Amino acid sequence: MVTFFPFLASDIDYPDSDGLPMAESDAARDYLIYGVEALGIYFQDDSQVYVSGNIFVYYEEGNPKSVVSPDVLVVMGVEKKQRRSYKTWEEGDKFPDFVLEITSKSTVHEDQGAKKGLYAHLGAKEYFQYDPTSDYLKPALQGFRLIEGNYLAIPAQISDDAIALSSQVLGLELRLEKGEMRFYDPKTGKKLRSHSESEQALKESEQEKLAALDKVRQLEERLKALGIDP
Repeated sequence: MVTFFPFLASDIDYPDSDGLPMAESDAARDYLIYGVEALGIYFQDDSQVYVSGNIFVYYEEGNPKSVVSPDVLVVMGVEKKQRRSYKTWEEGDKFPDFVLEITSKSTVHEDQGAKKGLYAHLGAKEYFQYDPTSDYLKPALQGFRLIEGNYLAIPAQISDDAIALSSQVLGLELRLEKGEMRFYDPKTGKKLRSHSESEQALKESEQEKLAALDKVRQLEERLKALGIDP
């Protein structure tokens, strides 16, 4: 007698990695880290916003080949927690709402073609692309918003030295200034910083305070030398 064991969805392996080392240029890696960290800090107090990057996103249960790995992603309305991979069927069928791809020579055709079509099909509300070298995208920063199943270009606000694109999903602006892409809070006009940028800004602020105190001490010494009580 042959005994048949039922196939269980839980038996399927969904790898957390393809086993290959990351092969990113310095610029691509830096902007990937910046995007994940800056958005993570901005949404750190919201328990229902998940920010990640370069993580496997599985979008079809039972088919491990149905996977994509956006450089930067944001999902609204799911729990903020650590994940080894993101499976849409375990997250209320929620695909990322915001996706940013850092485009390079090796990815530009996929980012502009297959991925763009896939993200639209899966319902990513906004899809942005950025080319740090300005060699493959003109302009180097582009954004698309999903309207009735199709991506339409987000109109850019262009000034003398910057290009700004508005993200309705994030409530932020993506700006291209002197070739650098950064997120800005339009309510405050402030640039979002990564962890290292925040630490550097704090260090510079402390140095400025120390320099100001030193100037005050020098002034007090001069006044005392003149017989004036400061």
